[in-house]
Amino acid sequence: MKFLFYLTLVLLLVPLQTTVLPHVSVWNIKPDLGLMTAVFIGLFAGEMEGLLLGLAIGWVLSLFSAGELWLSLLTYGGVGLLAGFLGRQVSQVTSISLGVGLLLVSVASGLLALANFKNIDMSQMWGIVESIVLPQACFDGAVGAGLYWLLSQRFDVTRLRTE
Repeated sequence: MKFLFYLTLVLLLVPLQTTVLPHVSVWNIKPDLGLMTAVFIGLFAGEMEGLLLGLAIGWVLSLFSAGELWLSLLTYGGVGLLAGFLGRQVSQVTSISLGVGLLLVSVASGLLALANFKNIDMSQMWGIVESIVLPQACFDGAVGAGLYWLLSQRFDVTRLRTE
């Protein structure tokens, strides 16, 4: 049952990311649902499931984008693993701490993707950071914090997290 849920979740991410999110974008910046999904699965299900689902999400999303395969696998899988590890170490996760964590992870992911570009100079790199990476990270953090706040209002999130 859990496998079918995860499979459905991974397969639904591509149409959601490509068809729904352009309608909710702000200044043509969309939240990264794959990153947020990997964080939430890692937080609620643990390191191993966060890692495996993050790898699957990175693989599926990279199939439908022009990005590097290893980069998506590394970032989404690593984020799922990190969220699972931090979820076990931090006793009380709040929506603000989750939002700040997502912001930092999104900045790191964006900078890693930017470092993969060839033949761009420092001014172009700073322009991309200023116009894409930082707004994307702020959007990811805000949406992730909002989702966690909604979940915490509806469910007892400490019970959802694995021991």
